[in-house]
Formats: sequence, C-alpha cells, structure tokens
Amino acid sequence: MKKISCFLLCCCLSLGGFAAQVVRGPYIEDPTQTTTVIRFQTDETTPAWLEYGPAPRCNQIMKISPEGTDHKAILYGLVPNQQFCYRLYVYNAARDGVQAPVEGSWRTLYSPERKEIKFMAFGNTAGDNPGPKALLAAQMAQQEADFLIHTGDLTASGLNADANAEFFTPYKEVLAQTPLFVALGAHEYGPDRTERGSKSFVRANYSRFHDMTWSNATPKYYYFDTANARFIFLDANAVYGAVWAPDLDEKSTQYKWLQTTLATATEKWKIVVVNAPLYSTGEKGPAHEAAARLEPLFERYGVKLVLQGAEADYERTFPMLKDEPNPRGVTYVTLGGGGAPLTKRSGSHRSTARFVSNYHYLTGSIVDRKLSIKVFNEQGKQLDKFEIYL
Repeated sequence: MKKISCFLLCCCLSLGGFAAQVVRGPYIEDPTQTTTVIRFQTDETTPAWLEYGPAPRCNQIMKISPEGTDHKAILYGLVPNQQFCYRLYVYNAARDGVQAPVEGSWRTLYSPERKEIKFMAFGNTAGDNPGPKALLAAQMAQQEADFLIHTGDLTASGLNADANAEFFTPYKEVLAQTPLFVALGAHEYGPDRTERGSKSFVRANYSRFHDMTWSNATPKYYYFDTANARFIFLDANAVYGAVWAPDLDEKSTQYKWLQTTLATATEKWKIVVVNAPLYSTGEKGPAHEAAARLEPLFERYGVKLVLQGAEADYERTFPMLKDEPNPRGVTYVTLGGGGAPLTKRSGSHRSTARFVSNYHYLTGSIVDRKLSIKVFNEQGKQLDKFEIYL
C-alpha cells in the first residue's frame, strides 16, 4: 500500500489544476471469466488511477488517461471463480491531491464445472422516485450476488442526462459491488422511437454507459455463460414501434441468432431476459407478436425461466406450455418494481400464479438442477417464493 501511495503522490505532483468529482459510479459491467469493465463518470476531465487485484490485496495499478468525462477501464488477465477488489482514485487539486478512494469488489464468472450461482434481478427504474429506490437499494446491497440483471427501462426519457438521478445515484452502492447486465427497454430508444430520425438516440445516450468489451456497438442482444447456466438477453422493442430495434421474425438476424444460441448451449440452465412481457395482466398487457415468435423456441430448447419488464408491477405465471399451465413449461416473471410509478392489474388470465403492485427485486440461486427464487419488497418483506427443477 505504501508503494502505491508513493506512486500516486508522484503522479499528482506532475498534474495541473484538475478539480474533478466522481458523479457516476464506479460500476461494474460485462464480466467474463478473465475480464471485467469498470466505468465511472466525472464532472470534469481528469486523470484517475485504479488499484485492483485478488481480494483483499488490490495490488495492480492502472492509470486512466484524462480523455473526456466518461471513463472505462478494461481489466484483462483475471482468473475465473475469484473475488476481486478495486480502489478508484481521482485527482482533485482543489482538495490538495487525490480524493479518498471509492472501493468495491466483484467476482469473475464461473467456469463450467461449478454448479452454484447467486444473482439478483429487477427492472423499470424510470422516473424520479428517490424514496422507494433508496429503500430497495439498501436491501439489495445486503444481498450476496454474483451479478445483477436489469430487465430494461433505466430512465423515463432514455437520456444520458437523466441516468444519474434515476438510476446510478440511487443504486450506487449495489452497482459498485455487483456486475450489471441490462436488457434494452423501450425507454432506451427514447420518446421518438417510432421516428426514423431516432437512429442515433441509443448511441448518444444508452451507449454512453453500457457496451461490451468485444464490440464498440450497443449490445442489443447478447448472452453470457457462467457455471451451468446460459443467460440470454433479447431486444423485442420492435413490438413497441422502435424502428431501429432488431426484428424478431423468423428470417431476422436476431431470431436466427437466438435459435443458434439456444441450440448450441451445453449448459443445463437456459434463462432469457427480455423487456417486452410475453405474459402480462398489467396495464400494457402481453406482447402477443413477440410471444408468438419466441415461445415455440423457448419450449423447443428447454428454457425454464424468462425474466421480463416494461410493466410497473410484479407478476409470475405458472409454468406455461402452448399457452396452457403445464409443469413442463416455461415460467415468466415480470420485474418492473425498481422505482417507476406503480401500475395496477388491468385484467386476468389463466397463466397468472402471483400478481403484486409493489416495489420489488428478485434473488435467484442455482444449485445444480434446482433454481430457487425469492422476491422482496422495499421493506424486506417476502412477496413471492418458488422453485424450478430440471
């Protein structure tokens, strides 16, 4: 630690009048077995340093050059199945040098021989609603999770300018220690998503804070493998009129990609995340067009759980097979209680096993052939509990 402090001091003495503050993050995204991305935003251009390494040592140093205010550190050469720590230092001349570090930790993704996973999931954090978000964030920060899934609709406007107030600031603590994976929601395409001129909106806003190490493009659909599970993220926002969202018809690139991704999965568990709900009795209702195209694939290739968003409620179906409750079917769970104004149920359907209009988040635990799910509200009260077996 003394060696690192001397390094930082020497660097600081050579700098000019930087006076930046961290205003977003740090947050972790896109972990693999050997890489991870740590991102943050400052209010001014500034240099920064990252100490990182196997917990608790953090014995490697990376200098982050002052190129703009959006910073991205890609860490390579990591080890699977291991807990890592980091400390972020930002130079601020107005405070006589380097600020006190922002600290966090994360775990790299698991290799295939592992049979246990813990994760959290929630969605629809759109809107300025700090009270429920603060309570949810405090509850979530106490959970042990390998990663965090967001089912889409980070902000109401889709604008990068609103992302701090509506998402990154209220959930700062949990994002600093839990890698984030996001499914694009309709809000990410902006208020003019049905217009041809909206093509650059996602790139100018959502892409400012979420992309993948292997691509400079926004990941509209993607997957990752960890332990004995494959998690697949889809973009079905074409059903909401987003003209630049990828199509889902049988001839589309996304559909063919999904079919291949499901068919080639060697993992026992296949879990899908998509914003548009295939089953819903909420205000928006089900995305029938997406359901007609996706359900047959899910059933054919053994998907057991679909996490969906868009609605501002919690809903779970019975296992569904060919639109009927069946123990051999797929369970659909709507997670839309991340802080957006809650909505009420608008109808009924034979698929519904549980419906609650409440703020909430989900915890999931996979142990070999058993998936255990619990859902909690912002007060820590359990709203639902169920299990799925292979």
